[in-house]
Amino acid sequence: MQRDYAPAPPPQDITVHTASRVLELRYASGQTLRIPFELLRVYSPSAQVKGHGPGQEVLQTGKRDVLVTGMAPVGHYAIQPTFSDGHDSGIYTWDYLYFLGSRQQALWQEYEQRLAAAGAHRDDAMPETAGRSCGSH
Repeated sequence: MQRDYAPAPPPQDITVHTASRVLELRYASGQTLRIPFELLRVYSPSAQVKGHGPGQEVLQTGKRDVLVTGMAPVGHYAIQPTFSDGHDSGIYTWDYLYFLGSRQQALWQEYEQRLAAAGAHRDDAMPETAGRSCGSH
């Protein structure tokens, strides 16, 4: 899947919907994107999830019920959510959030294919790892 993110404007409003587990982004154009927390977590841009290069990605499982428990701005270009599973190292730029929100169907399909290839399921528990870092620092 193409990973070049087209420039995107900052959303005018960001709403965390805890009950429906959705991050809602509203834009000046009138467009609204609703991104499930699970998708945000599974596609975290952090090194802990993406690794430090091709082939180092860590397949995320057991994230269906994850919540966003906090959100910090990062300059004028991104947000850094904290998830209920303790993950808090992903910095989501406006461009990346727009990519996630506008490509959800393809991203879910890619995720399901990666799960199937690994013989895993969405609700499998994540394997235990030492510490919370990516392990290479």
